[in-house]
Amino acid sequence: MFVGFGYDVHRFKKSRKLFLGGVKISDTDGLDGHSDADVLVHALMDALLGAAGENDIGHFFPNTDSKYKDISSIELLKIVVDTLNKKNFKIVNTDITVVAEKPKIYPYIEKMKEVLSANLKINKEQIAIKATTNEKMGFVGRGEGICSIAVALIEK
Repeated sequence: MFVGFGYDVHRFKKSRKLFLGGVKISDTDGLDGHSDADVLVHALMDALLGAAGENDIGHFFPNTDSKYKDISSIELLKIVVDTLNKKNFKIVNTDITVVAEKPKIYPYIEKMKEVLSANLKINKEQIAIKATTNEKMGFVGRGEGICSIAVALIEK
């Protein structure tokens, strides 16, 4: 068994769509980033890559490469899953927390699990997604951005 940890953070940017867990969240500003800036998926990818002893997502998908400009993070996740498969790893489970004052993501969690399970090729029961606030403290608490933390367990 191998465990990996991932963290990602992005600031809000007006006139961008917000994606979390591969799901478009309606009626809110998006996040600034080279890809679609899906912090949940980015943290998950780093957790999976770390568990497999690989480099981080910046190594695999550099923000200097135009082919990743505005790409869906789900497309990047598919590449990460393929990387794990080539090394004969199987995902056991993942636990993900999104830290944001806004928006409320609870209504979207079930759809996120559906999208992630389909792309990770695991059951929804193997994915935990939780949300919390930063109690109005720091950049997240001031509503300037969103961060996400993920842990992944994989096995050969």
